[in-house]
Amino acid sequence: MDKLTVSVRDQQYDVHVGSKTYDLFSTEYAELLNGTDKIGIIADAHVAELHLPLLQDALIRSGREVSVKIVPGGESCKVPQVYVDCQSFLLTEGFTRNSLLIAFGGGACGDLTGFVAATFMRGIRFIQCPTTVLAHDSAVGGKTAINMPEGKNMVGSFHQPSAVLFDTDVFKTLPAAEMRSGLAELIKHAFISDAKWTEQLLEKDQFSAPSIPWLQKELLQGIKVKAAIVGEDEFENSTRKFLNFGHTFGHAVEAASGFGSLSHGECVMIGMGYAFLLSEKYGEIPEGFTDRYLHFAKKNGYTFAPVFSYSFEELLSYMQKDKKASFGKMNFVLLKKIGEPFVKEISSDDCRLAFAEFKEKLESEGIV
Repeated sequence: MDKLTVSVRDQQYDVHVGSKTYDLFSTEYAELLNGTDKIGIIADAHVAELHLPLLQDALIRSGREVSVKIVPGGESCKVPQVYVDCQSFLLTEGFTRNSLLIAFGGGACGDLTGFVAATFMRGIRFIQCPTTVLAHDSAVGGKTAINMPEGKNMVGSFHQPSAVLFDTDVFKTLPAAEMRSGLAELIKHAFISDAKWTEQLLEKDQFSAPSIPWLQKELLQGIKVKAAIVGEDEFENSTRKFLNFGHTFGHAVEAASGFGSLSHGECVMIGMGYAFLLSEKYGEIPEGFTDRYLHFAKKNGYTFAPVFSYSFEELLSYMQKDKKASFGKMNFVLLKKIGEPFVKEISSDDCRLAFAEFKEKLESEGIV
């Protein structure tokens, strides 16, 4: 089992990655649990069906009973009604400001649970127990949110967890598509931080079914990148924006699709293709790198077909709501070089031209 520490302002918490991390509830986190009056699990319905006993048994061994709230799987849980239902559940169950929540599911469940914890009685503690590869990104850093019809993650808060327990035993049931979704965020961390690591990942063709030992090592590296950036800029005033590489266009595709019909990682993979095209123009990314990236993505089972499902105007309306936008102007995270991100303001006209070029490139390269 591996461990690293995230430091923000006057708070520190540990991230554990490996097998049997839930055993830590009886050892390293016994004092935290014993200091709470109630413990609640907010669990993704799909994950609960497969793995909830694993978490419940670990908590029972620690001597604590828990209340469980099951929420819809995936992005379907990140809606206002489910958020309100969770708050009502806590009130009905008698939770107080001295209670503890545990998020048990993928990134969406973690985002929801964190926002519930951040706002219940003005803030209670919570622990992240992520069950997907994708959540190695969202479980660390304290961003919590729900979606609105107008856009992704529009209502939320910064609220750091007390711990993150990443049990790799649950990865054995992850579908190939979910594995690919998570590894999209992993390679994003490589793109913004390390050229050598990027080259190693671009040689891989097993993103659908990686070995658990390889996955554990790579996830730890990705979390280190995230933790370092969060420690420097917790509230996304500067360098934390770099973590949104590929997300401006990717979030627009995700929002246009209605949240849930496409995975977050699939959309980020699409968004990074668009961002690389812009990086060739505004940065120093060599011409042809976008083509290499697109073929790597296709080889590993990613699709770019959704790019052809929406007009530029549809996607533009969502990009203009992006949290990096300022005074109606769009700001994109691009790469000067691999490992050297920067933020660039780009006009809607230039984005429109890039969109047309992106579609033309996808067709000419036979990516779709």
